[in-house]
Amino acid sequence: MSAPRGARDMARGGAKKTFTWYSITATAGGIGYFSKMPGTLGTLAALAVFIIMGRVDPYLLAAVVIIGTYAADRYSKSIASEDPGEVVIDEVAGFWVSMLGFDRSFAVIGFFLFRIVDILKPFPVRNMERLPGGIGIMADDLCGGIMVNILLRALSWFFFSGGWNILS
Repeated sequence: MSAPRGARDMARGGAKKTFTWYSITATAGGIGYFSKMPGTLGTLAALAVFIIMGRVDPYLLAAVVIIGTYAADRYSKSIASEDPGEVVIDEVAGFWVSMLGFDRSFAVIGFFLFRIVDILKPFPVRNMERLPGGIGIMADDLCGGIMVNILLRALSWFFFSGGWNILS
């Protein structure tokens, strides 16, 4: 079984660049084209916006998820690839889900935890990736974001809200 077209394009030094509203949206303004590690770069962009905004706006997050899912679906179909590497709008949405309800003080640990989960894809994240089209592209990162959000809440409770005292 050969690698998906997007992965082969990235291995050759870059994906084919198209400039439609859905390609610009799916690649987070073209950020996904600029690196051999587009997921990390997309998450860094999401981190920068999060730090500037100071928090995740749930309405903006919902818009990114809905529009990003549709754009990722259209883009992946237009280049005949199931999950093109250059599509990073899912990393933006997933990272923002992981930071939902947290302030900037959790940004760096949230970034690293999200990247670990996104790379390792533990259960059930990998299963979400199997969903069709844009839903599958977006769902695995949303699931990973939920996992990281729960982990951050547990860490926050343990270290900052007396959890350590209760367990000791």
